[in-house]
Amino acid sequence: MKYANQLGAFLALVVIGSCFLTWVKIPDTSITISGFATAGTRYGKPGLVNLFMSSIAIVLFLVPRIWAKRANFFFSGFNLAWAFRNFIMLSTCYAGDCPDRQPAFFLYFIAAILQLIMAFVPSLELKNKKSPEGLL
Repeated sequence: MKYANQLGAFLALVVIGSCFLTWVKIPDTSITISGFATAGTRYGKPGLVNLFMSSIAIVLFLVPRIWAKRANFFFSGFNLAWAFRNFIMLSTCYAGDCPDRQPAFFLYFIAAILQLIMAFVPSLELKNKKSPEGLL
């Protein structure tokens, strides 16, 4: 894809931006959870790892080197794994209290999936090295 690197960097920004939006509301206790605000729970800051991994992924998407594209597989993959962990952990019912998932939570998860897909299809011009005659 021609614009895979720019789209991947944009999706990483979407992941970071969605960490600041409301992910889950628990109606019985009036608790709202986002990637950085989890007051009233013991979840810590679930979006902090995504902030770190997506920030590195943005840089790697924009660096036109093959090693950057290969390293981006790890960071984008780990980012998706952490998003999946957050999706499972924050959306399960505990003691009869079922949270209401908000649209930003789905945006966060879908953007992490698409970010990994863009890491798999980078647009990078490789230099064609001439091979010595007779080896082909």
